[in-house]
Amino acid sequence: MIRSPFANRSLTGVALAALVAVLQACGPEGEMGGGSAAAPATASGGEGGGAMASEAYAGGSRTGTENGEWRYWGGDEGSSRYTPADQLDADNAMDLEVAWEWHAANYGPQVDYVYRGTPIKVGDRLYNVAGSRRAVVSIDAATGETLWMWRMRDNPRWAASTRQNYGKGVAYTEVDGRGRIFVITPGYYMAALDADTGRPIESFGEDGIVDLHRGLGDYPFDPEMGIYESGDITSSSPPIVVGDIIVVGNSHDRGYYPEKKENVPGHIRGYDVRTGEQEWIFHVLPQPGEFGHDTWENDAWTYTGNISAWAPLSADSDLGLVYIPTDPPTNDYYGGFRPGGNLFSTSLIALNAETGERAWHFQMVHHDIWNMDNPDAPHLVDITVDGEEIPAIAAVTKQGFTYVFNRATGEPVWPIPEVEVPQSDVPGEQTSPTQPHPTKPAPFEMQGMTVDNLIDFTPELRAQAIEIASQYRMGPVFTPPSLWEAEDGTNGAFVVPGANGGANIPGGAAVDPETGILYVASQRGHSVISLIPGDQRSEVIGGDDSNMDYVSRGPGGIRGPQGLPILKPPYGAITAIDLNTGEHLWRIPNGGTPESITNHPALQGVDLPVTGKNAHANILVTKNLLFYGEGRGGDPLLHVVDKATGEELYTIDLPAPTNTAPMSYMHEGRQYIVLSVGGAGVPARLVALALPEGY
Repeated sequence: MIRSPFANRSLTGVALAALVAVLQACGPEGEMGGGSAAAPATASGGEGGGAMASEAYAGGSRTGTENGEWRYWGGDEGSSRYTPADQLDADNAMDLEVAWEWHAANYGPQVDYVYRGTPIKVGDRLYNVAGSRRAVVSIDAATGETLWMWRMRDNPRWAASTRQNYGKGVAYTEVDGRGRIFVITPGYYMAALDADTGRPIESFGEDGIVDLHRGLGDYPFDPEMGIYESGDITSSSPPIVVGDIIVVGNSHDRGYYPEKKENVPGHIRGYDVRTGEQEWIFHVLPQPGEFGHDTWENDAWTYTGNISAWAPLSADSDLGLVYIPTDPPTNDYYGGFRPGGNLFSTSLIALNAETGERAWHFQMVHHDIWNMDNPDAPHLVDITVDGEEIPAIAAVTKQGFTYVFNRATGEPVWPIPEVEVPQSDVPGEQTSPTQPHPTKPAPFEMQGMTVDNLIDFTPELRAQAIEIASQYRMGPVFTPPSLWEAEDGTNGAFVVPGANGGANIPGGAAVDPETGILYVASQRGHSVISLIPGDQRSEVIGGDDSNMDYVSRGPGGIRGPQGLPILKPPYGAITAIDLNTGEHLWRIPNGGTPESITNHPALQGVDLPVTGKNAHANILVTKNLLFYGEGRGGDPLLHVVDKATGEELYTIDLPAPTNTAPMSYMHEGRQYIVLSVGGAGVPARLVALALPEGY
């Protein structure tokens, strides 16, 4: 029997014809997977419509940012993180100097040494957030002068937020000829501000503010404290404006070892850009009668939460679609209480931005128990594959895969078969028998754990690493978490890449729309996940016991022999992938080799490779060059790289390591690069680099 390889999508018209052709080509063994057999494709589009997907793509070629500006967190609505500005090139970028600095130290109750905020640039101003209360600031693009600041008054919901020093940025649009800035506060309010003055727009919501707890659903809530009885919900990314709709995501507390299986789902909502009125809601945890509801067995839909869209969103205004990356359901490492495929967790969902109806989706991980959330905004780019022009979208993930789709129809550009994976022996757990594995591009990061992956600088270190690793289960990607003190004598399982491995938000990826080349920052992280009974949570972790059967002891990894990393390098890397062919072009380590390795007594006299830093690089692509900071855990350097070859041209000193994704803009004839930096002893700040005036 042939199961539809697109069983998790709504298909109409052109997409249905393409499906028939693919099925004919695949044959009975050619499943391309990604969905639930209980959620069949239908010619009428099924729940959620899909009318946009049935039409031929009529959008123009994507170009990255326009007019020297940077109007979205990701540069443009397609999150290219690319500027066509060409003032900086291989001959002059070495002369970059600090044009101005903007200090964030006084915008919160305490000094922050990590700065998770990327500005946008509109006209002659930058806009950003700062401090744990997420103050919004307007900054002069030429001088760094603060022009205005707005902050919501204190309330208990700010103090209760689990994502205070996050936020990452703001959104912008124009309404009736005037600019508006939108921000989501830690207490989960959305404010609309006049871009010129910083004053709230009184006609929006209640005096400029919308309470995002309202309209989420019938979940018991304490409005004074801002806490749901079953859990928490807040935000860690800006909203995105598509036409006249503001699309709002959300985030939750980390799900490593929660006290309760109950939580609030991260439903996606659209709001009127003028009034703040909620126009629609898309249930990421499908309700009775909705598409995907049957993938939540044993009534798990009544209490399960999370499924956040915590990473920034992307959009295609020509198609009228907004793209939503989601994360796992409650409890990142155990799902025995939520049997089934668990749509729409760990998925990429394309919604009609005007109505909230589902156009298509793809689930990257069925019944996710690996914390493999989609951690980066998906990247839109037009590519040519075997002579066919394709409006594409590329999503990079923690598991080291790049998933590439036709962003109008949801069809994979290359086959994504369902592959059998190891099964769990944890009591009550019901893992999916298969998981989708993209055939192209190849993984950009090491997946799974074998002896061959262990450190091998010397035979002695390799032998010691094997002894350490033997205490835990090793296996391919999607090896499930296992019990602490399991019957086979192991104490958990390697999950590789781990909680901080693969791609992630600090730099994620950037794409060159002129060449179709995707640049991915990754970290060779690993976790060792061991599960303990929920009634032992207080004893091992602290706090209260959990009403779940099992929770993890935490997402961390283990040290290798003599305190060295247990894995082979590179510990951090940047990979260039040609999305026209699906082939890797080059790969470079993120920075040099740490002194903790070069100066280690066991490695004296050993010819070491360049290992790169154990950090996520922060990437920016311009017309001529690739720039990257080494990220938290790296050195305070900005690297200038030939984007065609990966050759490093030179480095530029910074006051502190970069913390998150950089941006670039043109202003009064100068090209600026702005970096969010901070670190030990160096309070958070923005640093703007440019060529000397009159260069």
